[in-house]
Formats: sequence, C-alpha cells, structure tokens
Amino acid sequence: MQFTRKDFPEDFLFGVATSSYQIEGHAFGGAGRTHWDDFAATPGNVVRAENGARACDHYHRFESDLDLVKAAGLDAYRFSTSWARVLPEGRGAVNQEGLDFYDRLTDAMLERGIKPCATLYHWELPSPLADLGGWRNRDVAHWFGDFTEVLMKRIGDRMYSVAPINEPWCVAWLSHFMGFHAPGLRDIRATARAMHHVLLAHGRAIEVMRGLGMKNLGGVFNMEWSTPADDTEDARHAAELYDGIYNRWFTGGVFKGEYPQIVLDGLEPHMPTNWQDDFGLITQKLDWCGLNYYTRKVIAPNTGPWPSLHEVEGPLPKTFMDWEIYPQGLSQFLIRLAKEYTGDIPLYVTESGMAAPDPLKDGGVDDQDRIAYLDDHLAEVRSAIASGAPVKGYFAWSLLDNYEWSLGYEKRFGLVHVDFDTLERTPKASYHALARALTE
Repeated sequence: MQFTRKDFPEDFLFGVATSSYQIEGHAFGGAGRTHWDDFAATPGNVVRAENGARACDHYHRFESDLDLVKAAGLDAYRFSTSWARVLPEGRGAVNQEGLDFYDRLTDAMLERGIKPCATLYHWELPSPLADLGGWRNRDVAHWFGDFTEVLMKRIGDRMYSVAPINEPWCVAWLSHFMGFHAPGLRDIRATARAMHHVLLAHGRAIEVMRGLGMKNLGGVFNMEWSTPADDTEDARHAAELYDGIYNRWFTGGVFKGEYPQIVLDGLEPHMPTNWQDDFGLITQKLDWCGLNYYTRKVIAPNTGPWPSLHEVEGPLPKTFMDWEIYPQGLSQFLIRLAKEYTGDIPLYVTESGMAAPDPLKDGGVDDQDRIAYLDDHLAEVRSAIASGAPVKGYFAWSLLDNYEWSLGYEKRFGLVHVDFDTLERTPKASYHALARALTE
C-alpha cells in the first residue's frame, strides 16, 4: 500500500464490510425464508441457482472471522442483520436464537476492540412480507420499524453506528425495474412505489431508533458517476437522468425532501397517492452519510420507452464485474455530497472494492490489482479531505469472498479468500498489505 495511518486524520476510521445473507448461512439458527431464497430457486435468476443457505458459514465461524478483522488493525466492522433471522415471518413471533446470534456477534466485536457498525437491511426481505407486496406496499415502512425496534432494543446500546438500509437504489430500481435482484420484477409502477417506500422505511427506522435514545445514525447510498457517451445534448440529458435515478433521487429525498424533476417526469404517474406528504418522515435528521462507490457508467440515449437510455462500454480498465475502474468518481461524489446535500455532517466510504478471479496458488492469492484499486481510491479520499469534504472513514468491501447475489459464488471481492468447498479462509496479499499499512 502507498499509504499508512499517518496519511489520514487522527480520528479517521478504517473498516471492512460484509452483509448477512452473503456470509452467514441462512439455513442456520431458525431464520425464516427470504425473497432471495425464492429468487435463487427460480431457474435462470442466479448462476447455478446458488443461494445463501450455507454461504461462508459465518454464523458458526464469526469468532475466527472477527479475529481476522482485529489482526488487520481495522477499527470497525460494518455488518448487516437479517430481518428473517430475527422475525421469521417478518412480523409477529421473535426468533430468540436470531437475536442471541447478533448479541454474541456484537459482544465479540467489542471484546476485540472493534467498533460495531450495523446496517439493518441488506436486501433479504422475509418471504411472507414479499407475499404482501414487499416494497410495493406502504405498510413495509411500519413492518420495518417494528423489526428495527425488536433488534435495537437488544443490541442498540452497543452499536457505534447504525444505518437502516443498504443501497436503496438496489432495493428499488435494480430489483423492481431491471429485475436483476429479488423480487425480480420489471414493472414501472412497482418501481415508483419501491423508490418511495424504501425511503419511507428508512425514515421510520431512524424515528424508532431516536425514540430508543440511539445516536450516530446515518444512511448508506450507492452511487455511480454518470458520463455522457458523447457531447450531444441528448447524451448529456441521458447521463443527467441516470444520475437522477441512481444518485440524486435518494439523497434528494433524504436530505432535501424532494425528488429530482427529471426523474419525476417519468415516475410521477406511477407514484403512490399523496407521496409528497411523506417527506417529514423521510427527512429525519442524520448524523452521518455513507457512500458505496465502485464504478462509473457511460450513458447513451436511445429511442426506447422512458428512461430512453442505456449503458455503453467505456475505455477504462475493468474489474471482474466488467465495471470500469474510475477512482476520480469517489472524490467527485464526496465533494458533491458535502456541497449539495449533507453539509458538515461526517461522510464515510461505507463500501469500496473490486472483484477479481483470485485463484489460490501456492497457498496464497497475489491480488496486486486489488492493492492498486484500494491505493487509488484511498488517494481520492485524501484528495476529497484536502478539498474540505468531512470524510471520516473508509470501509473496504469485503472481508470475505462471499455470495455475490445473482452472480453466485464466482465473483470474489474479499480481502480473505474462501474455499467454498472446505470454507477454509486464506488472507490474500491485499489483506496483508492493508494490515501493514494500518499497524506498522
């Protein structure tokens, strides 16, 4: 690595991130069925129809996994919780075994001096709630609030930070308009409702946690820098619309109490009744803002129905996800967030990383490309700080190779290699490089 801790402010946090369904093993501990189990069981949705039933078996191996976090010199661990593990039906009866697991996980972090940074929802909606319409149903905000209260009454007193929902664009647009994630819909009416209700649920969860006396609450948004495919007015408009859908809709709703008109031009006819009245709840005060950043997209117009745009291949080097490596977008977003949306509240890079094939050779993985990726993106964080953005931390995605949703177990993002047959963990060169940078 081309940096050490001394290159960052004294209070800057270095962490690593994971998510529940991707690593825990959902077949364990009395967890209920989720719409991801259903989506994966439907032919054609997921590579080899793989699912999260066993995943990395973090449910049984969390102690040794947290030992890896500590040994790397990391300050914080961003983890998510499974709604269906706590409430197998999504509502009603509590699975005490699930609550006990998150209790043990929290204490294990604190015993190692690791700050627990929770995300309440990372995409695994309980199937019984999907049966009732899921994110299309306005009641999802109240169901989510009830889940939040049950879980945070148990572990909220020990959290360093909490965010309600990971990447609302993925929850709403990717899953209801593009159909690539559960529930796999391609329906503009469902999309408009999900785009609104996911933020309503975010606000309700913040309201519940404030009522419990909790502090250091934030929101986590994934963002992709949008670049026009050429210098025509049509291409510029298409890129602006993509930026509105992917980025500005969610930060605009949460921090400004408004949605960008360029997106409402397409979605407003499909929005739920009286949606404008909900911003009082959506705009609950936040203590920090998290940004998940991986890539940019080059956007071109087309003559199809709204939004009348598509992605085109860009010229930059790409990761194993076929995503362009565009580090500049990270500093551009951090500066834009502070200037246009979040003001003085702390910003955190809550996910940043890359997928690679990462074959295990001679007992290790020499992932120099990931080391370069982390170096380049942390350099952009330093640039944003120098420009005045109040960036207070960086979380690498991910601790472990894991279940990469519709792509199954092929795409490896981890600092630690996982053999999905034996579940053996092998720290990669990037893990060792990061540990040296943080501890030497």
